[in-house]
Amino acid sequence: MIDKSRVLTVLLVISFIFAGGNAMAFTIKSAVFGDNELMPAKYTCKGEDVSPPLTWKDLPQGTKSIAVICDDPDAPFVTWVHWVIYNVPADASGLPEGIPPKEKLPNGSLQGKNSFRKIGYGGPCPPPGGPHRYFFKIYALDSPLEVKAGLGKKELLNAMQGHLLGKTQIIGKFKR
Repeated sequence: MIDKSRVLTVLLVISFIFAGGNAMAFTIKSAVFGDNELMPAKYTCKGEDVSPPLTWKDLPQGTKSIAVICDDPDAPFVTWVHWVIYNVPADASGLPEGIPPKEKLPNGSLQGKNSFRKIGYGGPCPPPGGPHRYFFKIYALDSPLEVKAGLGKKELLNAMQGHLLGKTQIIGKFKR
């Protein structure tokens, strides 16, 4: 018979180890929307279409760079990618509003192509109907990635293999 409390204890220890021994939870927030809340139109095709501000804290021990992928799994036919940014320095506590659509940013961060086939952020722009979910996934990595700017989501996920220390996310919603 399986001792459920023992299994839970083992899972907690494993989680603690994979968090780098850091008892704090790696978290992400936005000053403009909460988790599973509607995003203001400013950050969508109905507004200024600028990237929202994001902040994170309690990165796993050993984090050397951050990657961000924002996508919409509710899009028709495919998961629509809205933003790919990587090699964000580990000492950054977040990303400010309105990251410019440039391949390389002054702090060394690199941006990739979204599903609009453009570099940088492309805000939510779903077809009319119910709300779509926009997953802002933050990845803590053990090193900066030795890659060029302009990667797509799949290329970035492949480059991150073997470097992931932790992942967290916040979900924004939007409907037209």
